[in-house]
Amino acid sequence: MKTLEKQRVVVVGGASGIGLAVAAAAAREGALVDVHDVDPAAVARVKDTLPRGRHRVVDILDEAAVVNAFDEPGPLDHVYVAAGFAGASSIVDGDLAAQWRIIDVRLKGSAHVVRAASKRMRPAGSFTLTGGVSTDRPAKGSWAINVSTAATEQLTRTLAVELAPLRFNAVAPGWTDTPMWDRVLGPNKAQVFSDVAQTLLTKRLSRPDEVAEAVLFLMRTEAITGEVLHVDGGGRIA
Repeated sequence: MKTLEKQRVVVVGGASGIGLAVAAAAAREGALVDVHDVDPAAVARVKDTLPRGRHRVVDILDEAAVVNAFDEPGPLDHVYVAAGFAGASSIVDGDLAAQWRIIDVRLKGSAHVVRAASKRMRPAGSFTLTGGVSTDRPAKGSWAINVSTAATEQLTRTLAVELAPLRFNAVAPGWTDTPMWDRVLGPNKAQVFSDVAQTLLTKRLSRPDEVAEAVLFLMRTEAITGEVLHVDGGGRIA
């Protein structure tokens, strides 16, 4: 089986959750892994666990900062954009600016990364973006997340055509046990996860390492482009 040994991989949003799982999995295969993340403390921790890479604190909504982060010597093989966060609000109330930020991080942030990184990408290189189960199963009260995952998946297909032969794919996680949900759900997390698990065909949530394996599969497989790989326990069809 082809591995990522000696390939250069950048994981944007790679200091926690699914992004960190991807960074760690790629490193175990022998890749040289760079991590970009907006959280300085998390980036500092990654420097201890993945010391071989070039790790940077970057806000992907700041295009100049993204350009600077990718202004490094040497070609790139793969980029995974994991950056994103959750938030729930009706479109007719709540903080609309905060809801737009959810969309901007996924869509505008991904565009910034692609513009900056594509110049360094090897001809057989790949980008993997992050969609989600909400594209097919929009959740009430989460309009910004629903729109952001759908837009990112369409961006994936569009860029696969526009920037070929560079490859563009997306991974679409369902409910996955990551630290993000600790912040969002607080003490209700265990009960919410238990209730959600009963709605899934697999009767359990996905793990970050399972989503990471899907991302690495898309990186390794040079015959795949323009695809969305679902890792959602059957959530979109249950």
